[in-house]
Amino acid sequence: MAWTVRSTQDVTYRVQQSESVFDPANQALASVAGLGPGSRRLVIVDRNVDRLYGDAIRGYFTAWTDARPTFLVLEPDEAAKTSDALLMITRAAVRAGINRRSDPIVAVGGGVVTDLAGLAASLYRRGTPFVRIPTTLIGLVDASVGAKTAINFDGHKNRLGTYFPAAHTLLDRTLLTTLPARHIRNGLAEIIKMAVMKDAALFSLVEGEADELVSRRFETPNASEVIERSVTGMLEELEPNLWEHELKRLVDFGHTFSPVIEMHAAPELLHGEAVSIDMAFSCALAHESGLLGHDETLRVLRLLHRTGLPTRHPVCDLGLLRQGLDDATGHRDGHQHVPLPTGIGTATFVEDITTDDLRRAMAFLDEHTTPDAISGAEDHAPAALETVAP
Repeated sequence: MAWTVRSTQDVTYRVQQSESVFDPANQALASVAGLGPGSRRLVIVDRNVDRLYGDAIRGYFTAWTDARPTFLVLEPDEAAKTSDALLMITRAAVRAGINRRSDPIVAVGGGVVTDLAGLAASLYRRGTPFVRIPTTLIGLVDASVGAKTAINFDGHKNRLGTYFPAAHTLLDRTLLTTLPARHIRNGLAEIIKMAVMKDAALFSLVEGEADELVSRRFETPNASEVIERSVTGMLEELEPNLWEHELKRLVDFGHTFSPVIEMHAAPELLHGEAVSIDMAFSCALAHESGLLGHDETLRVLRLLHRTGLPTRHPVCDLGLLRQGLDDATGHRDGHQHVPLPTGIGTATFVEDITTDDLRRAMAFLDEHTTPDAISGAEDHAPAALETVAP
């Protein structure tokens, strides 16, 4: 006797923009978190956010509920994405006494905290809803709009994880005003990723305001459209393939070599900086494969350069890049599926990259990522491309 069970899981989640989310006059957070008299909530906040907004966050919950939420403050850096931190969250959920379905966990912070909170929520009682409020640019446009949760394990980035989207995600652009410039650049890498792969208009928008987007913390005339186009493009790619049944993914541009680069350069490189190095190398691969024209290749490199993102790092030798390609191939079920640009806003997937291809791409970058080669007439170009942006 044998039985076959078939079931379909309906998944609906909402991402919405809302400014000044911690102002008690703004009902958005209270509405999506179901706050009211006697509400029990576990609120997970990263340490930097707690320092800047802790009083405002606590004041918001005080204004909307007469119960005292349980607050858990976590470290915001990549090294904190561990099983120890995961268990710390689940113990806090027990202390908070939250109900399985009606008391969503609230996560406020960058991608590290939202990843951790999401994984904990997916495991606690086999699934407890959670609400995300990303406070970094990379959270707004990437880490907090999809379904993936994860922790790092055994020297590998995001090796343990689940697909478990937040029921609601609130995007508040005003929170970017307190970010260091480096973290604005970090998020811009993911925006440039989407622009190169599928949105030439977005690429032009970032080109037009590259310096101001960083220096003015996205308080520019086109900043709202930059975020909207980036999030829209990301969700267009994710929605039909939320569980990654199809492993050819445009959103994996910049994510073939970057996981091993990021882990080997830790804690020196931020995620977006490793993605930037990967994008530069992938564009060099595309150029050397005859897929991407010379002018378009330099156009991408110049934009990374202008935003202060790195295009090289000392750990990126041929052996590490080969390791990254092999690891990505395993992650993609034995296929390379490397997304490479064929123009600004168009792309294809490549399956036959060899070690010699990697060597030739490295040589191209060595030749074309000197300040003189890449900056052209841009007088504001930084002195060296290999350094990590401060």
